[in-house]
Amino acid sequence: MNNTRSLKRNLGIGLTLGVSILWLLSAIASGLVVQKEMKEAFDKALKRSTQHILPLITADIQKRTLGVNNSHIPILQNNDKYLRYRVLDRHGHILLRSKDADPQLFNRYPLLGFSDTATHRVYTTTALNHRVFIEVAESLAYRDEDLKEAIVALLFPLLILAPISFLGILLIIRLSLRKVTDFQHAIEKRGAGDLSPVGTYRLPAEFSPIAIAVNRLLERLRRTLDAERSFTANSAHELRTPLATALAKVQRVKAVIDDVQLKQQISDVEASLHSLSKQSEKLLELAKAEGGGALSEQPHDLIPILAMIAGDFSRQTPDRLHLTLPNRAVSSHLDPDAFAILVRNLIENALKHGQADQPIEVSLSHDGTLRVVNDGNLVPPQDMARLRNRFVRSNTTAAGSGLGLAIVDAIATGAGISLHLRSPATGRKQGFEAELNVKPSTNSIH
Repeated sequence: MNNTRSLKRNLGIGLTLGVSILWLLSAIASGLVVQKEMKEAFDKALKRSTQHILPLITADIQKRTLGVNNSHIPILQNNDKYLRYRVLDRHGHILLRSKDADPQLFNRYPLLGFSDTATHRVYTTTALNHRVFIEVAESLAYRDEDLKEAIVALLFPLLILAPISFLGILLIIRLSLRKVTDFQHAIEKRGAGDLSPVGTYRLPAEFSPIAIAVNRLLERLRRTLDAERSFTANSAHELRTPLATALAKVQRVKAVIDDVQLKQQISDVEASLHSLSKQSEKLLELAKAEGGGALSEQPHDLIPILAMIAGDFSRQTPDRLHLTLPNRAVSSHLDPDAFAILVRNLIENALKHGQADQPIEVSLSHDGTLRVVNDGNLVPPQDMARLRNRFVRSNTTAAGSGLGLAIVDAIATGAGISLHLRSPATGRKQGFEAELNVKPSTNSIH
């Protein structure tokens, strides 16, 4: 399960939720204020409506006798579907009412001023020296409907603004973190060959400590690798010198001794010293290959290096090596020393394990594909899978340490190169082939 979380997404969701909640709380607070203000506005409108119809009703009543029989209550046409009104005398008898003024809508007894029933808001006032009372009722459902519309009008923009705010916040965050993304890509593209500091220009202050820590880590790695390379080089020199001295002394002793049996023993010591020297050299090459430094910051033409190494082997084994080179330069970020070690081990492996009467084909194409092919017996599949391991050898009588292909694989892995081993070789029924592309991938270089 992936436990990583996106900072952009978390900030976008968090800020959008925060803005939405603040908007919602503001809408609720505004709704309460609107409810209070609308109630006051409705009450004022109800009072004004009562004051407007009051002169008309009092004028009509003055023309009538106050003791009107309740069975002949005048009923007036009402054009306002939300207002109901009636006129009472001081004894509570209805003198006049609107057409749809149900007595259940009003209070049982007139209450001066504003009052509420179950369904209506009622305003009551008096006229003609308190001889008549007029009650005007307005539906609470009408008020609630207008209040709901006002609240919906406050909340509806939230439905539109929330996704717009989310997208806007994401855009702002993306623009703000653009330099952080550039810093991330700069780190991702770094390979073992580039340990220079990562640029921190215009990086947000919150990420500066991370950038400083990364650059300090790169500096420590660079110093560590430099120290390891220096140690490897010095160790190789320090080992070669005493081994060469011991070998020279053994050879001088061997030259002055006439005893055949003793000379044979000294020859065995000489062979052991040769083997030890070769073994130590291979171990140092493996340490260098596994210690990094397979890539260089600047590209190099590999053709002169390959031609020089092939020439050395051709002088040792004339007519055994067939070299094919392209007619133009093959530039690569592969470290020249690492490439030389890689090629030398591949050719040595081919010479040791190939048939002595068959040539070794070494070719480099213009696209960087290096192939080393030798003739010989097939290598079983179970052995092929183990040849890259240290001190592992296939069934062979040839001398060796089992480190050659392990060194090649370590250099290829450090440079981001794929090493392909095949048996039989391409286009043959037997033999062994090693193929790799000496131009590392872009991600490995940067």
